[in-house]
Amino acid sequence: MPGSTAVGTELTSQYTAQVTSDLERNAKEQERISAEIAALQEQMAALQHDHSVLVNVQQVLGIAPVPVQPAAKPDGAAVPTPRKKTSPEPGAGKRTRAKKAAGTQGATTSKKSADKKPTDKNAAAKASQPTLVELVRSLLTEQSEPRSAAEVATALDKAHPERRIKTTVVRTTLEGLVAKDQAQRTKQGTSVYYTAPNTAE
Repeated sequence: MPGSTAVGTELTSQYTAQVTSDLERNAKEQERISAEIAALQEQMAALQHDHSVLVNVQQVLGIAPVPVQPAAKPDGAAVPTPRKKTSPEPGAGKRTRAKKAAGTQGATTSKKSADKKPTDKNAAAKASQPTLVELVRSLLTEQSEPRSAAEVATALDKAHPERRIKTTVVRTTLEGLVAKDQAQRTKQGTSVYYTAPNTAE
């Protein structure tokens, strides 16, 4: 009898460990996918902003509007399947079309605005802003102590409130820097902290 009880206890502990690891894996996968969705939404918002800036520049320059649809209408029209991998976000097709529209309008306005006064300072300022990767890397370099993704996101949000930086996007960016050996990850209990490589050394 004691032998069967020991076997039952061992099986229970194995199942518990398996379920715990499966739950952790599931939570990490959910976090990764939600970070990708957040990043795509941020890109979509940036593209829509660029599109409105380009339309304003076009109106200021007096250029006849080009009949370009910036986004697909969700009226059940047939949309071609994407050539690359399928995106977890339903508006991925819209993002591609908006990018093309912004690109064609940008080419049109840049030719016309070359011989007129430069009124697209907003677009130039937007393009000259540092990327999120650059902001995260410089913040880590300035810090003397390890920082969590939430702390990095809070610091960046204070420094750049107009960008509305989300913690999930910052965590994805930090993991990307770790993969490129441009940052180091340390774990203290259940918390994960990040430092610049030279700080850790």
